[in-house]
Amino acid sequence: MLWLIFIISLVLPPMLMMINSILYKKYSSSREKPSPFECGFDPKLLTRNSFSLKFYLIAVIFLIFDIEISLVLPIPLIMFFSNQSYLIILITFFMMILLIGLFYEWKEGALNWLK
Repeated sequence: MLWLIFIISLVLPPMLMMINSILYKKYSSSREKPSPFECGFDPKLLTRNSFSLKFYLIAVIFLIFDIEISLVLPIPLIMFFSNQSYLIILITFFMMILLIGLFYEWKEGALNWLK
């Protein structure tokens, strides 16, 4: 049984690679595939294209709130191993910082895409 598994593991990958190379059709007319990925910019044109600052601000806000999720997720586990009053103060302080940041972004108009 062990020999059968060994033989299959030696024969199957080269067979799959051969089938893939036969079925895969490479188009030489596609110039987008070999070009490097640069956030949607075409590297063969002018390098000084206009960049949307609104898109950048939304991306930064998304990253901030994405990191915030990773900080909020362990709170239920901390509840069992920590002092409850200390935990409530910590969560309140953390949420206040996030709310102040959200209201600041709202006031500055970073969340208004049509502006």
